[in-house]
Amino acid sequence: MKEETVMRAAVIGAGAESLYTIHKAQELGQEVLALDGDPQAVGLAAADKGIHVDIADEQQVIAVLQQEKIDYLLTPPIGRVLTSVGAANDALHLPGIGQKAALICTDKYLFHQRLNENQLRNTRCYLAGREEGGLAYPAILKPRFGSGSRGIFYLQDKKEMEQALRSVNGTGSGTEDYVLEEVAPGMEYGVDGAVDGNQLTVVLLRRKLLTLPPARQAVGYLAVTPETESGLIRQVHDYLCRVVNVMGLRDCLFHADLMIEEDRIFVIELSARPSGHYLHDIFTPLAAGTDIAAEYIKCRIGMPYSYRPDKIRKMMIRYFDLSGRVMSVPTQTNVYELLEKGSNRLIKWQCHIAPEDFLEPVATGRSLMGRGYFILAGSTEAELVTAGEEILRRFAMY
Repeated sequence: MKEETVMRAAVIGAGAESLYTIHKAQELGQEVLALDGDPQAVGLAAADKGIHVDIADEQQVIAVLQQEKIDYLLTPPIGRVLTSVGAANDALHLPGIGQKAALICTDKYLFHQRLNENQLRNTRCYLAGREEGGLAYPAILKPRFGSGSRGIFYLQDKKEMEQALRSVNGTGSGTEDYVLEEVAPGMEYGVDGAVDGNQLTVVLLRRKLLTLPPARQAVGYLAVTPETESGLIRQVHDYLCRVVNVMGLRDCLFHADLMIEEDRIFVIELSARPSGHYLHDIFTPLAAGTDIAAEYIKCRIGMPYSYRPDKIRKMMIRYFDLSGRVMSVPTQTNVYELLEKGSNRLIKWQCHIAPEDFLEPVATGRSLMGRGYFILAGSTEAELVTAGEEILRRFAMY
């Protein structure tokens, strides 16, 4: 009997959000090498081998991977160092995103220029402090590089823009480029998907629940189902096919943030990496029946795979967007009892809030993630949203 060859995978960036990908690869019989600039990164210990290296230094990363004889790279939810993934894929002739496409994903100004030139992003966007001619408010000021909700300002007029720039300069971030762009109208959505060769699959379209401006942080997501909104899903698929073609994305997972108003779609960001915030690893497998991290690994090692969603279920993931001093916390049993007379079901409950904790008002996505989440299944979005709000009201706050 022919002995199976174990392939070696590497993950660049070994923070907490890399753990799911590392463990999934190990479950599928792969050896995993993890690289990170933080010697205490949890993924270094979880991998079969961990190496402390500056992952922003592309040449160092390439040298390590060459020495370790890596077969393919895994991509967890990461930000700017996606360019190191692209550089390594190019240098070692590995499948996945290349450096040129990775730069478009991580440079918001270049991203806008490339899509704007192809009539796929029809708003004005400038490098802040250099030119803002004809800009219409409201507008968004955000770091040119990186990901997530770090350092984002929602601006109503030029005066607020000038104040925001002074605030940025006052924190010592004045040497960092910021982009200033008009806010596109519509409702905000998130997408989990994959590009397999040239074939794009929308695995899950998620409608966002947001806080009010200026924060506009996502505090929940609702799965969009084809039974009621197949036309919208097709519209998103066709638009994103054009976007990823212009960006040059091939053989990768991706996540995107969109604004949609009737038949107009505007891509806020799109990157060749899976979504964080308990989405690609928890919510999407539950709502769509497809584990995109596992399917990507299967693709790389020659196992049968499919990114096609099984059946989209009406589900909601909700974060604990509370503020103030906590008096008491509902238990999972309390939540089951609350829901037992209705049509909604509690699918998952992960609450890391304890009595006497003080919760700051939600200002960034990161401020929410340590608190946990819960997932409900139901029959309508309205009922899910109402049930989620009722659960949050069961927390007693000072």
